[in-house]
Amino acid sequence: MKLNFQRRTMCLGMVSALCASLGASALASEPDWPTKPVKLVVGYAAGGATDVMARLVAVRMASELGQPVIVDNRAGANSNVGAELVARSPADGYTLYVFTIANTINASLYTKLGYDPVQDFAPIGLIAKIPNLLVVNSALPVHSVQQYIQFARDSKDGITFASSGSGSSIHLSGEMFKMKAGLKMLHVPYRGSAPAVSDLLGGQVQSMFDNSPSAMPHVKAGKLRALAITSKERSPLLPDVPTLAESGFPGFEVQSWFGLAAPAATPAPVIQRVNSALNAALNDPAVKQRLVELVATAAPGTPEDMRAFIGNQLKSWGEVVKAAGVKAD
Repeated sequence: MKLNFQRRTMCLGMVSALCASLGASALASEPDWPTKPVKLVVGYAAGGATDVMARLVAVRMASELGQPVIVDNRAGANSNVGAELVARSPADGYTLYVFTIANTINASLYTKLGYDPVQDFAPIGLIAKIPNLLVVNSALPVHSVQQYIQFARDSKDGITFASSGSGSSIHLSGEMFKMKAGLKMLHVPYRGSAPAVSDLLGGQVQSMFDNSPSAMPHVKAGKLRALAITSKERSPLLPDVPTLAESGFPGFEVQSWFGLAAPAATPAPVIQRVNSALNAALNDPAVKQRLVELVATAAPGTPEDMRAFIGNQLKSWGEVVKAAGVKAD
């Protein structure tokens, strides 16, 4: 009798363990995910390049996922406010983050971060890469990089350059140029590209190394003048705008980039589902055409591709931050 009881207990234990395992497996696979709207957190104000990229893929992703994909702007501290929010969110796939070049820069720029860009996030996939444009207010009597340099040298106060926040690629593009040209340049940080461009248009600041998507409409409208592009080659959309390499700064190349990430420990099936929706969006003809218009290059791929890319970016931007001697707290 005692033996039968032990066997029955053992069998029940095995059944319980199997049920628990099957339950965990069912939970991890999330077969019905998503069952409610998905939120994309953008660490910058609406209207900037990160916001533009997020909204561009959100609509197409929503049709793939069968649920609304809502963009939620949480500006502050060069995107750290939004990054911290997502890092602390439930790992269920309903709160995602538009991970950018700024997050790899911030790892070296800030002495203390409220999140770990590697440990606290699960990469989903890259969206696109874009160059920056050196632009000035059209009222400024400057039409080339050399005239920009001369204007800065002739001015008692040098020249001002705006950015979307300390440590952004927009900021560090200016810092790199400042170092290479030996100029007196005053950095004016904003809480996103859109408010920075607004003040540039209003004449409160004189120049900016802005991301191409947010600068292009104003360049086309004649409100901003593009002096150079930070890509390796000229853009077909701006054939008369030289690269910085052509303008006397060989090797000067900066590409901003954007991707999607989820809180760490988000189930792998959910990551794969979002990755598939993102890549479908990037392969949509309308999205591809819009990216071309924004001087952006689509970068579809796998979560593993993005993880490797982030690792390389952390290393290279760490070296740039150290050489520039910039720090933020």
